Amino acid sequence: MLPADPTQRLTLQRRIQEGDLVIAYERHDHMKAIKVTKGSILQNRFGVFNHSHWVGKPFGSKVFSNKNGFIYLLAPTPELWTLVLSHRTQILYIADISFVVMYLEIVPGCLVLESGTGSGSLTTSLARAIAPSGRVCTFDFHEQRAASAREDFEMTGVSSLVTVGVRDIQGEGFPDEFSGKADAVFLDLPQPWLAIPSAGKMLKPDGVICSFSPCIEQVQRSCETLKLKFTDIRTFEILLRTYEVKELSTEVGEVDEGISFRSPPRKKRQHSTATGKDSVATTVMAKPCSEARGHTGYLTFARLKCLA
Repeated sequence: MLPADPTQRLTLQRRIQEGDLVIAYERHDHMKAIKVTKGSILQNRFGVFNHSHWVGKPFGSKVFSNKNGFIYLLAPTPELWTLVLSHRTQILYIADISFVVMYLEIVPGCLVLESGTGSGSLTTSLARAIAPSGRVCTFDFHEQRAASAREDFEMTGVSSLVTVGVRDIQGEGFPDEFSGKADAVFLDLPQPWLAIPSAGKMLKPDGVICSFSPCIEQVQRSCETLKLKFTDIRTFEILLRTYEVKELSTEVGEVDEGISFRSPPRKKRQHSTATGKDSVATTVMAKPCSEARGHTGYLTFARLKCLA
């Protein structure tokens, strides 16, 4: 029996069915979202993979091609979906998303308002956070983007938790039906200060707002508007630094000038008295990735003032 929470189906060890969305994983930086269709194939550098062979296998399975190459079939969790979705706009990535969910204090049962929807990267994570009884109401002024987002939410299994509306929140504000009912509001707009007064009317007492802006000038103007009805105003910039880990084989006395990092050797070097030569040692090394993602934007949070 499937769980009441539709987002839990993405991570349970259930069997892949025809029509499911799977993430074909080659390596951590090379993945692809695929809809399973009997009779269809996936062809890549590892060979040809038949979709029909995937049906009935549990998510996480390792499947082989006609050339004995392999990939993994993973469930489309919000984390993986963020890495493979179609970019209709600039998106939020995992570091920013996790911070937003925590600081907006989003828990199951919350009502969250979002503008704009964009590519839906954050929306998918918000849906999982508020499941099974909450709701995410997201708005985008661009009708085609909103329609594409609805299709994506249907594919990823969160459509029952998300309502997508077409509306210019900067010009019209949020619909009055949400007045005083929202637990949290998220804004990703070019002029967020225009939507902040409406967001304040939507929030419950002590509710939290977050605005994402790529430029510090947007942050400054937003903060000036937030001061009127909000308190505890804070801005953060999330910088994620990743490391690559490699195994290196060296001989005693050999020095690689290109390596600027050190770690204890996994195997000790040994000297052979028979040959008079040093044996090869394997060492695990770690260093920062040369192409680390830098600045994405600023996250400004504020809490609605409670009137005595």
